[in-house]
Amino acid sequence: MSGHTTLAPAGTAAKRKEARTVILSSYLGSTIEFYDFLLYATAAAVAFPKVFFAGTDEWVGVVAAYATFAAGYVARPLGGVIFGHFGDRIGRKGMLIISMAMMGIASTLIGLIPGASAIGPWGAVLLVLLRVCQGIAVGGEWGGAALMALEHSDPKRRGFAASFVNAGAPTGAVLGTLVMGAFSALPQDAFLAWGWRVPFLLSFVLLIVGMFVRLRVSESPIFAEAVAKESTQGTKRKIPLLDVLRRPKALIMIMFAGAAGFGLQVVLPTFSVTYAVSKGAPQQGVLYAFAGASAISIVFVLLGGRLSDRFGRRPVMIAGLALFIAYLFPMFAMLGSGNVGLVFLAFTVALILHSSLYGPLAAFVSEQFGTTSRYTGAAVGYQLATLIGAGFTPGIIAGLYKDSGQNILPVVVFLSVMALVSIVFIALTRESKNNDLTTVR
Repeated sequence: MSGHTTLAPAGTAAKRKEARTVILSSYLGSTIEFYDFLLYATAAAVAFPKVFFAGTDEWVGVVAAYATFAAGYVARPLGGVIFGHFGDRIGRKGMLIISMAMMGIASTLIGLIPGASAIGPWGAVLLVLLRVCQGIAVGGEWGGAALMALEHSDPKRRGFAASFVNAGAPTGAVLGTLVMGAFSALPQDAFLAWGWRVPFLLSFVLLIVGMFVRLRVSESPIFAEAVAKESTQGTKRKIPLLDVLRRPKALIMIMFAGAAGFGLQVVLPTFSVTYAVSKGAPQQGVLYAFAGASAISIVFVLLGGRLSDRFGRRPVMIAGLALFIAYLFPMFAMLGSGNVGLVFLAFTVALILHSSLYGPLAAFVSEQFGTTSRYTGAAVGYQLATLIGAGFTPGIIAGLYKDSGQNILPVVVFLSVMALVSIVFIALTRESKNNDLTTVR
């Protein structure tokens, strides 16, 4: 644990400065982690079907590539359990450093895997193994970054502070999509031979930057205070996972409340990109359209978090989901137009609506748990939500689209039902914006 463990003696100005530093660190760290993780989503849409599943039908290759994509989501809850346990027992900061190193190394190695033409099916096997490592790393990263921002911030601005962590996802998506889009301008043979690999190899450079930032922040003051209190009182430390599972209601509610947000989020850089390109839009134009829309959405993710500080987490999240359901048919109509301008508009509106859910989500999840089990509870709950909401969604909807003779209706129905389920569970979950985070329960 860092030597800078308490902020109590510091003045208000010093606390605010420290909070800003921690929030910036969480944002940058999350950006780097999600650059690596979501870069895979773009590559799965534009490169992996032809590199690792060459010789198959076009949509069969897409479904197979999305299956490897799902492996990362299957591994994310495991990362939440592992990193959450040690984050609740030892501290938040150390786990964030380890998770970042793990992600950076795994992503770099993905860029070095030979294709099917060189090593046959072993390329896909290595891809899955490294994707699992990515999933474990992200499973540990998100919880620690969210808690560091949340536990350093003003109680009245927790939603806004924690939303910076989730804003790292679209920022990472912008970086990844821009880099992949630039290399997709290469001749197709060159792009498939080596161009798609360069963005993954750049992960090592980002890892160095991220480590420099991460090592400069202090430990969570709320966590340090809770540990000191337990030590003074002689309280026996509980196993965080068992403590969370003793009251499973919060975990279950979070899983289903957040699932649709991740399902809708992951559809955009995977199936929607493939769909738009298949309808005649140029691949590079579609990638840049998504990158531009993601850049705009960063502001709206932060706005969603700020609105949740004022109106509550639940009303803002429910409104975003309801509007997204109404928007699904118009969105796919624009994506299928073959016009890059309309594709950009489709992505922009979709991500703005999604931000109403995604902005408050970090605070909404983290505020459901006590301090000494918060890392585990938030990380596991959040990652289970990503698993059931996003892990298999690209493969499922690509399969529905293929099996229906490329009819978009089954896709819209599936996504709408998923969103309705999340609306119900958000409504049934208690409002958390006024919870006392110093409570250990």
